Amino acid sequence: MIGRTAHSSPIVSSIGSVNKHKPWIETTYHGIVTENDDKVLLDPPLIALDKDAPLRYAESFEVTFTKEGEICGFRIHGQNVPFEAVVLDKSTGEGVIRAKDKLDCELQKEHTFTIQAYDCGEGPDGANMKKSHKATVHIQVNDINEYSPVFKEKSYKATVIEGKKYDSILKVEAVDADCSFQFSQICSYEIVTPDVPFTVDKDGKDPDVASQPLLRLNMLLISLLSFTFSPSIHLSFSGFNKRIEYEPGTGSLALFPSMHLETCEEPITSIQANIELETNHIGKGCDRDTYSEKSLHKLCGASAGTVELLPAPSSSANWTVGLPTDNGHDSDQVFEFNGTQAIKVPEGVVSTSLKEPFTVSVWMRHGPGAREKETILCNSDKTEMNRHHYSLYVHNCHLILLLRQDPAETENYKPAEFHWKLDQVCDKEWHHYVLNVEFPSVALFVDGATFEPFLVTEDYPLHSSKIDMQLTIGACWQDNPGHDKDNETVSEPSTGGNARMSQFFRGNLAGLMIRSGKLENKKVIDCLYTCKEGLDVQLPEEVASAVKVAFNPNQSSLTVEGDDIEAFDKVMQHISYLNSRQFPTPGIRHLRVSTTVKCFNEETCILVPEAAGYVMVLQPEEPKISLSGIDHFARGAAEFESPEGVTLFPELRIVSTITREVEAETEPEATETVVSEEIMHNLDTCEVTALGDELDGEHETLEVDQAQVQQRGLEMTSSNLGLVMTGVNTMANYEQVLHLIRYKNWHTEALFDRKFKLFCSELNGRYISNDFKVEVNVIHTANPMDHANNAMVQPNFISPVHHASVDLSGHNLVNAHQASVVPSAATIVIVVCVSFLVFMIILGVFRIRSAHQRTMRDTEGGKENEMDWDDSALTITVNPMETYEDQHSSEEEEEEEEESEEGEEEDDITSAESESSEDEEAGEPEDQQGASRQQQLEWDDSTLTY
Repeated sequence: MIGRTAHSSPIVSSIGSVNKHKPWIETTYHGIVTENDDKVLLDPPLIALDKDAPLRYAESFEVTFTKEGEICGFRIHGQNVPFEAVVLDKSTGEGVIRAKDKLDCELQKEHTFTIQAYDCGEGPDGANMKKSHKATVHIQVNDINEYSPVFKEKSYKATVIEGKKYDSILKVEAVDADCSFQFSQICSYEIVTPDVPFTVDKDGKDPDVASQPLLRLNMLLISLLSFTFSPSIHLSFSGFNKRIEYEPGTGSLALFPSMHLETCEEPITSIQANIELETNHIGKGCDRDTYSEKSLHKLCGASAGTVELLPAPSSSANWTVGLPTDNGHDSDQVFEFNGTQAIKVPEGVVSTSLKEPFTVSVWMRHGPGAREKETILCNSDKTEMNRHHYSLYVHNCHLILLLRQDPAETENYKPAEFHWKLDQVCDKEWHHYVLNVEFPSVALFVDGATFEPFLVTEDYPLHSSKIDMQLTIGACWQDNPGHDKDNETVSEPSTGGNARMSQFFRGNLAGLMIRSGKLENKKVIDCLYTCKEGLDVQLPEEVASAVKVAFNPNQSSLTVEGDDIEAFDKVMQHISYLNSRQFPTPGIRHLRVSTTVKCFNEETCILVPEAAGYVMVLQPEEPKISLSGIDHFARGAAEFESPEGVTLFPELRIVSTITREVEAETEPEATETVVSEEIMHNLDTCEVTALGDELDGEHETLEVDQAQVQQRGLEMTSSNLGLVMTGVNTMANYEQVLHLIRYKNWHTEALFDRKFKLFCSELNGRYISNDFKVEVNVIHTANPMDHANNAMVQPNFISPVHHASVDLSGHNLVNAHQASVVPSAATIVIVVCVSFLVFMIILGVFRIRSAHQRTMRDTEGGKENEMDWDDSALTITVNPMETYEDQHSSEEEEEEEEESEEGEEEDDITSAESESSEDEEAGEPEDQQGASRQQQLEWDDSTLTY
């Protein structure tokens, strides 16, 4: 928490011109435009938000704006999109979408494309420009009545027998070219010729005729629509808010806390209200967890053995890399197939022959298509015969499962194709399909409901062959391009080569799974389909028996029915919106309330207009996942080659924080305070990859105890790129497993260092951590036996030092063994060179000093030789006591001179040390010479008499 102190003047902050944040827009927009007009009415309005929004600075009463955070434009993505997006106000981010040219509803009723906002970047050049995520825009073109109805035939003729009465003589039919039902519907027919014994009904039939001969009817089509109203009372709800904001993580939110229905004391018998929450534009029909489909199956209680065929692209599953996706992580990631794209599933992902029983499940959104087959999943011969062993495809709004049996002893007809006729296949909405196959029966679940096949066809089993099979998604593999007229040559997303495919799918797919050897139970199927958001109501006890409440399966709609106005109001006030996701998908959920009130005559006597509003789910605070620990250390080569190996992440920590702005309560003029809070949430993936060269399996590997991984509910896959941990679990469990990862290398002779990268993610890549990189160095130590006759063995440059556990920006020195950071080879060479240089300098100074002193001694010796006295003819009598005193005084003077010389040379420490060593060496002979002189001057008093 950042503290503040009160101050009378405004707070002035210095903020750098940095563009930190991406713009944010809604995930989905719905618009309406009338043909022949260019104005698009969007819901919600097109507004881009940016946390780098323009800030005001108070200096000399002048207001200045920063450029960072301004919205410079919107970009529309798509082919031949007849719309453009224009920024109205850069500072607020407000924009509009308008048609480029005249629109024609008869040519195209709906348009769907994606839009993206981008800010102005930094500085005048717009550097570091950031873009928002891509949002989907659905625009409906409203029709105008521009065409008149016309008869299909120019004239209609019929013959009747005189005197006979007919129920119907002939039928006339007219059509209207307008695109909408309102303006293209034929409301009625009218005979304009007067005084004829014929009538015509609204369907164009002539039901009555008298006894006249053949008549020609001249009819004029009149397109008029008339209504008849009876007197009614019009009421509306009071206390209804059109906009209701929902903050993530706050639980249930009452939608109508003060709603009340006034009946003006009209006697009634029943009240019925239907509340609808529209969530079809969110994810796959509503807000659900966006984990991988495999993780969701595990969370719902499915046993092992599930294989995900449309995984999110990663280093371990890369065959979906080239497929177009929804370009966003706020909600589910889905894959788009436009009729020209398909992928091949690599060998080994799924067994070529499915072991019965087995389950196939998929999320699919598909509209009315052509009459050709559209393949979802196909397993066919890779070469030559082009036989389809099993496939799931769509044909004329039918869902069909093809399952050809293997060769048997008796070649009898067996069930081969199972057909379901379903409206869900062609309604352009997301639906969840699960097929439980236990031959010869197949059970289909659509959105949790069971459907029986309306047709089952039989066929002979396939003949045995040794031809390999190819599993494809989005089309069927055909080896011979001329075998099927639907064949095309397309570019494969996974390999980039040319593929021979046929029967392409047009629509969206997600969560395609195959589970071999076991059927999916109903509990798991319901769990997979259940929404994480919906309507909820807590009935008060006093009204529980007076009002009936019914929900639809996914809780997006409920009906309230009763006969007590007071009880009805209380139930309505307790209806709430609930989103149980920690990080829900932000955006609008439209809300509609339609009410019917009946009187005692069982007729609708009070008309209550439909109440419409929306729930705005606010953007959740984005968590920042941080990985930290020891990022550089060294170990001996023997440790890498040992069975245990070297632990890569011994002190790894995973922390997640959110940053929010808090307004100061005591200082209204103060700016907002930025507060960082640590939060707990799950992770679903952690990936360790080797930087540089890939792992060579012959002499190096990354290992972890599989039992420990399974004990914590995680799964692990390994490759030459590294390790991938998957599974929805806590950050603490991921920490514990990552602590166990070891690196082993059996050939470290040429290895000096190895680098690895670790990152973790949540919600299938929606939130990704930082890249935590670790470098390990290999210490190569020589064998002492090789240096028996050489004193220069490899020196120990860094001795172990014990420190307390202190966090030093990622270098957590825990103990001596872990904290012995040894320099690399280059550092060692530098230290050796510097040491050698210092040694040579000391040696040079020592030799110069020695040469200088020898020169001084030679000079003094020459002077003494010149001054030698010839005393052979002289007799000298010396007072022994006087000589002894003089000698001692001269010695003291010499010592004082030496001390003064040493004081002058204290600045040169190296020279002083060399000089003191010389003095110590020369001290002993001088002492011996003084002793001999003293012995020569001793007095001989043996002949004296006292």
